[in-house]
Amino acid sequence: MELTVTDVPEAGRYEARARDRVLGQANYQRRGDQVVFTHTEVDPDTEGSGVGSSLVRGALDDVRAHGLRAVPRCSFVRAWIDRHPEYADLVDQPA
Repeated sequence: MELTVTDVPEAGRYEARARDRVLGQANYQRRGDQVVFTHTEVDPDTEGSGVGSSLVRGALDDVRAHGLRAVPRCSFVRAWIDRHPEYADLVDQPA
């Protein structure tokens, strides 16, 4: 399954899409140079297929590309970063 992860700033979320269907979203709030991840959700039909992991990786890659910092309030994002220490340098404390 080919996934694309895009930022939808007007909705305050990153979306994982396949064939124009939203399969997951990572909600966030922008606070200065911080992206505060508050909730991650995937379509129940896709759970366990890697959609959530691809979503978080794509979102954090975008955060890095824009020189921002991540605040993982969402437990899924926090656990994902714990399993992928190469992203730990993005983590910031809440402002």
